[in-house]
Amino acid sequence: MKTYFSAAALAAYVNALDNGLGKAPQMGWNTWNKFGCDIAIDTIETAIDRVVALGLDKLGYNYINLDDCWMKEDRTVDGHFIVDDVAFPDGMKVLGDYIHDQGLKFGIYSCAGTMTCAGRAGSLYHEEVDALDWASWGVDYLKYDNCYNAGVDGVTRYTAMRDALAATGRPIFFSMCNWGEEDSWRWAPSIANSWRTT
Repeated sequence: MKTYFSAAALAAYVNALDNGLGKAPQMGWNTWNKFGCDIAIDTIETAIDRVVALGLDKLGYNYINLDDCWMKEDRTVDGHFIVDDVAFPDGMKVLGDYIHDQGLKFGIYSCAGTMTCAGRAGSLYHEEVDALDWASWGVDYLKYDNCYNAGVDGVTRYTAMRDALAATGRPIFFSMCNWGEEDSWRWAPSIANSWRTT
């Protein structure tokens, strides 16, 4: 039994996305369950300060993940996200710098569809420009959702983002959020650092 388990664990490791990330489970804080779309810079900075004040960062909770609704519904004419400038008047780079100054890592959300689950601009067909923008903002983690996917198969959509992230040269943890659809447990290990089962 012990030999069988070790072989299974080794097989899973060998087949995992090899980008140097995800060697241990990611831990941190995500905005969605507490705030949904009601997010802004002051909310995020307060949460960051609490994570540090409570010492959670010392226990490995080092990701601060900004979920849906940080962007607007439309894109610029050249295809870039438009950051919600009321909620984040100084933009994402400033937020990323604040997170990093606290010794934490910056996570962000997008969707492998034409829109996010909340109806904002999604990343389908914009993978390269989005990945480059995130890298320039100092993003360390991407939660990549599954809404409004236009019927494009998951392997195609998630592989496109994996490749776009890799092309930036910045190590970005890739968290695939496709809800366990399309037998993703069979193909996700070679595409993402983590994936949802439900």
